[in-house]
Amino acid sequence: MAHTQETDPYEEAAAADRPFIAQVVLDCPHPRPLAEFYRELLGYTYRPGDEPPAAGEPERNGDEWLVLRSPGGAGRDGRSLAFQRNADHRPAEWSAEEPLSPGGQRQMLHLDMVVPGTDALVRQRERALALGASLLFDRFDDEEEPLFVFADPAGHPFCIFVG
Repeated sequence: MAHTQETDPYEEAAAADRPFIAQVVLDCPHPRPLAEFYRELLGYTYRPGDEPPAAGEPERNGDEWLVLRSPGGAGRDGRSLAFQRNADHRPAEWSAEEPLSPGGQRQMLHLDMVVPGTDALVRQRERALALGASLLFDRFDDEEEPLFVFADPAGHPFCIFVG
């Protein structure tokens, strides 16, 4: 069953009797700052009820779980990001070539993001850094696949590349 604009990918998965990936969940010590990082970077919006509270107000749902949805998505396109509080969260160590530090956590998953060209890649590198990302790897000069690898403010690796 081919996905089209008129069909709902969740309904397609149900019709094919297959599970559907609803979202990717990122563990972090505090969900709001990480959700804000990705909201700004990707232009996603909060699921209704997860919006930031007014200044001086407490979190409505506590600081345990927040969901961002892709632009125009209703949370059923498989592109949502969720942020789950984990007080024991440790940032991932990205490089597989270097020895793991004592007590370190090797990367187990990362997000890939694409941009249309190298000018956009440079702009998005600057945006990511300004929002609080750290540059882990610079492969901008690679003719086949220019890319940057970053760590978000909680230490999760992600790539932005020309695709």
